[in-house]
Amino acid sequence: MRDPLPVRLGGLAANLARVQSFSDHPEHRDVVEGLLEESKFFIEWAAPEAGLDVQAALVGLQVQLARWQHAWPRIWADPVQRAAVSQQSGTWSERVLTFSGLVG
Repeated sequence: MRDPLPVRLGGLAANLARVQSFSDHPEHRDVVEGLLEESKFFIEWAAPEAGLDVQAALVGLQVQLARWQHAWPRIWADPVQRAAVSQQSGTWSERVLTFSGLVG
């Protein structure tokens, strides 16, 4: 919470990139599930200070994370669904990193 908003958003982007990376390895189920939960906390810590457009996007991301968590055993058991989570996490990571302004 003490970090500036761009750093918090950067942390969220890094977490989502880790989800993408670790989803390629079936033995990382618990690690990825923990990253999903942690990412929801990053959103809680960042959203109040973000602009309205970013807040709306973060709410959408948080809903997506909750959906994944709800269906996690089924998703993880299906390589196609796991790959889709991986790809979507990478897309979200890039989007959140853009929001942060840390890259340009």
